[in-house]
Amino acid sequence: MKRRIPISIFPRPFRRAMVAIVIFASMSSMAQTRDTGSYSFTLQQTIDYAMQNQTRIQNAVYDEQSVEKRIKEITAMGLPQLSGSLDVKDFLEIPTSLVPADFAGGPPGTYFPVKFGTQYNATAGLDASMLVFSGEYIVALQSREVMREASRKGTRRTKIETAAAVSKAYYSVLVNDERAKLIDANVARLKKLMEDTKALNDNGFVEKLDLDRITVAYNNLLVEKEKVQRMLGLGIALLKFQAGMDQQASLSLTDKLADVKLMPEVAPAKFNYSDRVEYSLMETQKLGSEMQLKKEKYAFMPSFAIYGSYSRNAFRTEFDFFDFNKEWYPVGLIGARLNVPIFSGGQKRYRVQQAELSLLKSKNDLKFMQQSIDLDQANARISLVNAASSLDVQKKNMELAENIYRVSKVKYEQGVGSNLEVLNAETSLKEAQTNYFGALYDAMISKVDYDKATGTLIK
Repeated sequence: MKRRIPISIFPRPFRRAMVAIVIFASMSSMAQTRDTGSYSFTLQQTIDYAMQNQTRIQNAVYDEQSVEKRIKEITAMGLPQLSGSLDVKDFLEIPTSLVPADFAGGPPGTYFPVKFGTQYNATAGLDASMLVFSGEYIVALQSREVMREASRKGTRRTKIETAAAVSKAYYSVLVNDERAKLIDANVARLKKLMEDTKALNDNGFVEKLDLDRITVAYNNLLVEKEKVQRMLGLGIALLKFQAGMDQQASLSLTDKLADVKLMPEVAPAKFNYSDRVEYSLMETQKLGSEMQLKKEKYAFMPSFAIYGSYSRNAFRTEFDFFDFNKEWYPVGLIGARLNVPIFSGGQKRYRVQQAELSLLKSKNDLKFMQQSIDLDQANARISLVNAASSLDVQKKNMELAENIYRVSKVKYEQGVGSNLEVLNAETSLKEAQTNYFGALYDAMISKVDYDKATGTLIK
């Protein structure tokens, strides 16, 4: 019975995603300056390249810089504020006022209309103010470092996610490259068997049916080789995309799978939850909740500000404000404002209660994150151990399949075995190789997940 051998270690949805990514990356790169450089990178060099060129990281850095500007904006709120103004009025109708008539000898209790003022009025002035004390402003100043830390940790989280994506793409290329080399060896071996069988058929020692069977197997292997080569190209394209590299650039990988150490050499020390950026971010969010509670409590405190104003007014019957020989009348004042909260209908008290509940939630979130990290690490550790064990078994199975094929071929060449036995051994060998590379890929991915779970993926 003919058995169908998978052509790739990747599931179909993953292959479709890779194709979509390649198309998207190709379209995006057309709008930018082409990078046609040639790179030979280790995994760490690829990650370092991504740290500088991946747009997700660049945007995270921009967000961090934006937070710094926001911090400076908050600081500036407590500095002196100065503004200037110029107000020019043209009264199309001069306002009318009512004056008691008895002022001019008229009947008491009556009024007569009078228009006061000029048609053109102008006021030019400067206003200055400064916040001297505000509890909410003090808390805002104290919260600056919390904002800064949250922004930095957000950038680090993006870097970790990018490093994980680059690592997985890098390892997938290495696995597919090894698989392509092995398929080349399989093609050469089967081609030799096909040529030997043809020679035997030409001399009448074997039937043409034997030659046809081997030819079919050889043609199928050529098709599989082409598909693996295309998958290798897609893997390179995915790696470029994850690293932020232009698809037109040339990239070759210098790391070797044989140098990758799956299991850690020493048992990990006591884990510090803060090594996981997710937990560290929640710690910062908890500090933010504490600051918010403090801010709401400080809202009960009074605020104090000082201010001053100086202006000059001009009144004209003609629009000649630029005639500086005419008088401008000065007005100046300084003042202080004390705002004392007395009663707000309970709004402030309810806001304090909401902030207290938010802080309690932040504490629970930290506890839940600890539990999630424990589970994540246990799962990653077991997955890595299982993947390493499966890889060892599949490697031994592949070696056994190679030996079975070798013996079957020798028996066939000596006339004591059948052509069908050789083809079955060839099919079993390809299946064992496919299983081995599938286990190898799973092991590489499990290693990345384990490094990420233990907070050691990037320094």
